[in-house]
Amino acid sequence: MHTVATAPLLVNHRSYKRPAQPTVVVCVDGCEPDYLAQAVAAGRMPWLRRTLMQGVAMYAECALPSFTNPNNMSIVTGVSPAVHGICGNYFLDSASAQAVMMNEARWLRCPTLLAEFAKAGLSVAVVTAKEKLRALLGHDLRGICFSAECAAAATLATHGIEQVLKLVGRPHPTVYSTALSEFVLAAGVRLMQTRRPDLMYLSTTDYVQHKHAPGTLAANDFYAMLDGYMAQLEALGCVIAITADHGMRSKTQLDGTPKVIYLGDWLREFLQREDVRVILPITDPYVVHHGALGSFATLYLPADVRADALCKALAQLQGIESALPREQAARTLELPADRIGDVVVVADRFTVLGTTPAGHDLSGLDVPLRSHGGRGEQTVPLIVNRPAPLLDRKRRLRNFDVFDIALNYAQ
Repeated sequence: MHTVATAPLLVNHRSYKRPAQPTVVVCVDGCEPDYLAQAVAAGRMPWLRRTLMQGVAMYAECALPSFTNPNNMSIVTGVSPAVHGICGNYFLDSASAQAVMMNEARWLRCPTLLAEFAKAGLSVAVVTAKEKLRALLGHDLRGICFSAECAAAATLATHGIEQVLKLVGRPHPTVYSTALSEFVLAAGVRLMQTRRPDLMYLSTTDYVQHKHAPGTLAANDFYAMLDGYMAQLEALGCVIAITADHGMRSKTQLDGTPKVIYLGDWLREFLQREDVRVILPITDPYVVHHGALGSFATLYLPADVRADALCKALAQLQGIESALPREQAARTLELPADRIGDVVVVADRFTVLGTTPAGHDLSGLDVPLRSHGGRGEQTVPLIVNRPAPLLDRKRRLRNFDVFDIALNYAQ
């Protein structure tokens, strides 16, 4: 460890103590809490069973929309999307009127804890599964930051590390595989063994969770693998904090087919026009396992279409939990008003939102659809392998409180 100073750091108006031991925060993508419960009950997670009795074991809420980019950035900034500005994997850039991926650091509106701790002299390492997050997580970071997806391309100049495959001792994983997440965890252990960073952030992918329900053999195998790596990190003296970017739910009708409301078709029929733009923030380069169908959408309306009237009509549809005008959505869902469209639509826990049937390729779905995005996937675990006796267990906990708890209460 390289920590010298002891004064707390103020980042985005929140105070954080410097770690007394190496501290690892793990974001387990798509970790519906029942995955952990089922795996523990099946005897597949002995480390976690022990940790649940000895450390912090609570539920928290993720940020909305319950997607990867907004929540990873909430976790590493300690604030909501209203502050850091990342409100989807994909959004409509008002300046260019183009729908773009929100995976570039230019969209970020505040610093990350990772970058600020590195500036303060701590050694910091970040490993993420997918390349889409690396630029955001590594923004302004003087330290190690690479993705499992592009590990072979990591260089000392651009990623703070080279020869990653040799370090980890595992073959390069494919994107649609359990091996991608395992590479992240194995890399974390090797970094702790060889570099011993003061602070490390590990972020996996939800390939398994999209395909397998809690308690299934494949899901339990995944969590048993996770458990083994957490035990290794604990043996290395680490404070370990685990949370998730979002949960995961089955989104099917009773016959097992996807339960979808195609907003493009509905708007065309309801308004008798085709100039309403539907943006699905779940969209990213990796849509095979969900077909870009999630439980959250934003609508951009022509000037002569009233948002309040449209929201009232949408709210009557079976499967719609809420439809809110821009300002109300920004206020109640903690979102940046200039990046969410005129109307925000949130589906219920059984339903996903699409544009038109032709706009979604579901040929890659070989199991009933499992997805996320709404309130139904907002509850996530928050677990730390140390007791935190001074933590107020009655306060509203968010997944982006994980660094606060790990650094301020569990050291």
